[in-house]
Amino acid sequence: MEVFTVAKARGTSAKWQDDYVDVETLRQLIEGVSSGSIAPDEAVERLKRLPFSDVGDTLVDHHRHLRQGAPEAVYGPGKSPEQCVLIVRELLDHGTGPVLVTRTTVDQHKALEAAFGQAETAHGSMLWRTPETWYTGNALVISAGTADVPVVDECILALRAHGIAANRITDVGVAGLHRLLNRLDDVMAADVIVVVAGMEGALASVIGGLSGKPVIAVPTNVGYGSGLEGVTALLAMHATCANGVTVVGIDNGYGAACAVARIVRSLRSDQTQAKQA
Repeated sequence: MEVFTVAKARGTSAKWQDDYVDVETLRQLIEGVSSGSIAPDEAVERLKRLPFSDVGDTLVDHHRHLRQGAPEAVYGPGKSPEQCVLIVRELLDHGTGPVLVTRTTVDQHKALEAAFGQAETAHGSMLWRTPETWYTGNALVISAGTADVPVVDECILALRAHGIAANRITDVGVAGLHRLLNRLDDVMAADVIVVVAGMEGALASVIGGLSGKPVIAVPTNVGYGSGLEGVTALLAMHATCANGVTVVGIDNGYGAACAVARIVRSLRSDQTQAKQA
């Protein structure tokens, strides 16, 4: 069954960052029924998939974009390769936007690539149908150490899935602050910053004290015994004296990217409303 989309109606490619694409899809569907170009029974079948679809042990959320402006992503751990294939097939077959799977295993990666072709990859994440970049601001992902780079990579690919291109700075932790000072202009020019750090997580406080822009801190499982597998960095970031720093879970580069996407989408919505006023 061909899925009705705005892209097909307009003859263009859909953009995931368009917060109204699903609303417009509904309008087009209603207009199609009204004009007689779409049969009522066909419209019912299409609408059945709108909230979610049952795929084995998974209820795939097709309604998330309408609610949040971002479709469902797939978390790899705990799923079999076969389950991953079923879920991704559902998302690819019944949607036009990007499909992102995070933290895949080698077996999951092989199964998904065999089923759907080569994806853009980073730190176990796989992305199909990368959208056009729409965010024209300056998003920055910065890490304390080289060991934090896998989380940086996960964050940047997740941002790409949201249509956001980010700059990156790596290995500028507090053990050598002169390295950070060498990039201070780049830090101060950023509109939103993700700070990825393990050990004691101090870099988040430093960046939060320098920049007045939104800062999202990501603690990582990097460090020696008293690092407690990222818990020390997590608690230190929560206890920062740099007011307003947001903290996500340990190694959660994907979550940090989603926080950035919420921020910039909200700013975009406010700017659009201001222009219309």
